[in-house]
Amino acid sequence: MVSLCSLPSPEYLRYLRKKAGLTQKQLAEKAGVSQSLIARIERGTVDPRLSTLRRIMHVLEEVLAEKSRAKDFMHHPVVTVHEDDTLKNAAKIMWEYGYSQLPVVDEKGFPVGTIYENTIINAIMRYREKAFDMKVKDIMEKVLPIVDPSEPADRVFDLLIRDFPAVLVVEKGRIVGIITKSDIIARHLL
Repeated sequence: MVSLCSLPSPEYLRYLRKKAGLTQKQLAEKAGVSQSLIARIERGTVDPRLSTLRRIMHVLEEVLAEKSRAKDFMHHPVVTVHEDDTLKNAAKIMWEYGYSQLPVVDEKGFPVGTIYENTIINAIMRYREKAFDMKVKDIMEKVLPIVDPSEPADRVFDLLIRDFPAVLVVEKGRIVGIITKSDIIARHLL
């Protein structure tokens, strides 16, 4: 959404149009304006009405959202913990990186589970001092949802809305990225 405080520059509009893979004519048709107006806006020789600029930005946002894939906003490399690691090691990694969950991988690097802060807290409550000597595989929970790098952004958003804290991006059985709710928020702020 375009606000009065952050009007896009002509250069930025051109950049977004090209990123969306649209010609000036295609953008003009979708926004209900003339191609020559788009050209003049991009050259900076005309200041369009705010309502016109909003329509243009709306079209660009829609097209870009349709083209956005998991690989476009995943975070990588992904910090993981091995299933044979101790809970103490997993807790240290989570503390060091400030993560609330960690994907758990097997000896081949394939995702096999997830360890959450709550998983660790429950283990401490149940097993006391012995908890930190336990193996991650003995208390890990299910694997986070898995998507392909080419998965549409809307599908990833749907998974995150369903109370999953993160989604793993996996290619050929290996974790290549992770998308958290924080990544989605940051993506829309920047």
